[in-house]
Amino acid sequence: MPQGKIIKALSGFYYVQADKDIYQCRGRGVFRKRGLTPLVGDVVDFDISGNMEGYIQSIEPRKNELIRPPVANIEQAVIVVSLKEPDFSAMLLDKFLVVMEAKSIEPLIFISKEDLANEKEIENILPIIEVYREIGYHVEIFSSMKMEELNSIEKHLEGKVSVFAGQSGVGKSSLVNALIPGLELKTMEISESLGRGKHTTRHVELIPYRNGLIADTPGFSSLDFAEIALDQLPECFPEFVRLSDKCKFRGCNHINEPKCAVKEAVENNEIYKERYQHYLQFFEDIQNRKPRY
Repeated sequence: MPQGKIIKALSGFYYVQADKDIYQCRGRGVFRKRGLTPLVGDVVDFDISGNMEGYIQSIEPRKNELIRPPVANIEQAVIVVSLKEPDFSAMLLDKFLVVMEAKSIEPLIFISKEDLANEKEIENILPIIEVYREIGYHVEIFSSMKMEELNSIEKHLEGKVSVFAGQSGVGKSSLVNALIPGLELKTMEISESLGRGKHTTRHVELIPYRNGLIADTPGFSSLDFAEIALDQLPECFPEFVRLSDKCKFRGCNHINEPKCAVKEAVENNEIYKERYQHYLQFFEDIQNRKPRY
């Protein structure tokens, strides 16, 4: 039985690549009975039922998976946030980072639309960029119109399975279009009345690129922590993890506990206070979410 990777899902069909061939497949009914849906990025076993058509029989265990966008077995996430239109949001960036950390997906931060910002706006963002670099994240600021900056992005995609994620309208599709001339993924102007982008990418598709694969995915402006447990949240902040052994209590939540090394670091400006405030907000959001049955 041949094995391949799902590179596109559209209208109930799964397009499976095996070697250089692509087969249009459907999933067996057994997946529905198990509540399991094949995802783009899945490695699957399938049988061939006709001319380049077949049925997916089984799905190999996943390294990870995302719900929004629906994609599996991702090595790294390119989180695109914009300087302007829409305005930069550290809160939203931290939400994306938490989700990727929880899934053990390496995040890269690309700040787009440098060409739309004035000198003062760029000057204001530089200290924030330095904060994330000190935490250990790779951060780049760029304009998709400048090829010399795009060249520096390409090296991070070499041989990797990468997902592009970010708020609607930040320029994910524009970036992929610039990286792969001629692909012409649909892009739309920012809706000035809403202050955010319209959803332009209608499906998830893995695109071959520099010995790896990249996915341009539907944009979305909100995230939830439905799959993140309360005790998992502190582990999604690398700067907290590095200090947690110095906390008095094992499993410290870094909120009300005495002799908390993380809180001391916040007070001493060794941890970015805004990040810590976001952590408190995320903790409250998870604590107050309604149970799922």
